Amino acid sequence: MASSAQPGTGPTEEFRFPGNRLGLPEEGSGSVAGWGRRIVALFVDWFIAGLIASALTQKPMWGGSSNTSSWQLVAFFAMTAILTGLVGSTIGHRLLGLRVIPVRGGTTYTAQPGLLAGAIRALLICLVIPAVVFDRDHRGLHDLAAKTIVVRR
Repeated sequence: MASSAQPGTGPTEEFRFPGNRLGLPEEGSGSVAGWGRRIVALFVDWFIAGLIASALTQKPMWGGSSNTSSWQLVAFFAMTAILTGLVGSTIGHRLLGLRVIPVRGGTTYTAQPGLLAGAIRALLICLVIPAVVFDRDHRGLHDLAAKTIVVRR
């Protein structure tokens, strides 16, 4: 029985590597970032937010105070929303060679995501669950909602 699909248009051609459908390269600058760098960047940002919270509350961040923890979450949200929206990367992203770029209509852009996308993305990261549910392009629900993707610099 002959197949009606044309060669090169099957499901395996559509998904060859993360970011293929969005026109991103497989490797190097502009390719979809790996999980290792993204997780380390998250921990760097969380640590910096802890330092900010510790300075604001004048209590050590390792003290386990719920007041410090609340401020740490607020600092993390603000830092992530503002830096991602305006610059396209947090401090952790910068240190690990990552960048957040907007995706509109299946096309990626080199511009910054914008404050609204940064705020949506940061809020959903703070909720944790949206960040650990992701698609085959390594875009978590936070990236899908903000219409962004994390790529290598």
